[in-house]
Amino acid sequence: MSETDCQCKVGRGVEAFGLDGVHDDLTRRWCGDGRERQSLRELANYFNRRLLRSAVESVDEAPLSGEVSNLYRLLTADDVSSGVRTQTRRRLESAGVPVEDVESAFVSHQTVHTHLTECLGVSRESAEDDPDARRRADRDRIRALQSRTEVVTTDALERLRDSDALALAEFDVLVDVTVLCDECGRQHDVGALLDQGGCDCRE
Repeated sequence: MSETDCQCKVGRGVEAFGLDGVHDDLTRRWCGDGRERQSLRELANYFNRRLLRSAVESVDEAPLSGEVSNLYRLLTADDVSSGVRTQTRRRLESAGVPVEDVESAFVSHQTVHTHLTECLGVSRESAEDDPDARRRADRDRIRALQSRTEVVTTDALERLRDSDALALAEFDVLVDVTVLCDECGRQHDVGALLDQGGCDCRE
């Protein structure tokens, strides 16, 4: 099936929001063409953010760096309160963004998989038995959690500061994960530990 004939939810979203090139982007990101492979959940989030960005830009809004990612988090993340989510929707609606249309066009990771395999005919060899691929996948998952922790922490501190509940100047939030080997006592950054394949004392 050609891209223009695709009538699945991904294909309809691409057509409705003018997401040129997104089919190739999804394929490259899933297969790891020149980059690390991304999971289906990461691809779904990538696609949904592209939808949201297109909708925001269509009303002559010029989103700042990171703004669309934050808006997407406020609309979808489990740790965001219903009140904040409602405020975010109203803010977008007042700017002319068709929030209901955007949210109804959001896709799941299962939908992305169906689009890749059935609509685009893309296949990918399983990496389940490849230790390097498994370590890379878990490293990326940990980094995503670190990034999310940074965002949530920054948001909380800014809200407290802006409401005069916290005395704080401009700041940066750094989230590091350190692994202590009980065998030799060495400390490792978790990303470096996964990249090198383990602690030196076990080689």
